[in-house]
Amino acid sequence: MSITNLKQQSRAKAMKYCAYQERTQQEVRDKLYSYGLYPDAVEEVLTDLISEDFVNEERYAQSFARGKFRQNRWGRIKIRRELQQKKLSRYCIDKGMQEIDPEAYEETLFKLMQDKWTALAGEDPYARKHKTVRYVLGKGYEAELAWEVIATLEAAQSDG
Repeated sequence: MSITNLKQQSRAKAMKYCAYQERTQQEVRDKLYSYGLYPDAVEEVLTDLISEDFVNEERYAQSFARGKFRQNRWGRIKIRRELQQKKLSRYCIDKGMQEIDPEAYEETLFKLMQDKWTALAGEDPYARKHKTVRYVLGKGYEAELAWEVIATLEAAQSDG
């Protein structure tokens, strides 16, 4: 098979790969290498895909942040860390983080903590507090926000 033919086939496969879901440049680059392309050809095909808007890292970051927050209920810290691991630019990461509505974020954090708090009802109060906070820290929420919600949950419990 000629280099030109391999490049055309790889380009067509990569277009399908990108049309299926958003991809980062690195994911597409890795996929192109797996097709047997050489570095110059990989970069040429990747440049074509970017210019034709098959690959758009800003759009990827926005989609990723929206999805991980809504579906997995991840916090900002975890989402940002995952985007950094995918080697996205700071600009793209910041654009992605703007997709998270601050009100929805606080509501989600409160609901997660309230559910965990209720599930740990029989626990020692100190352990209950710390397990609840650790749970949301593991999901990537900010410690300051978590402790504010704990104070609200404790106050509601003592009022109720």
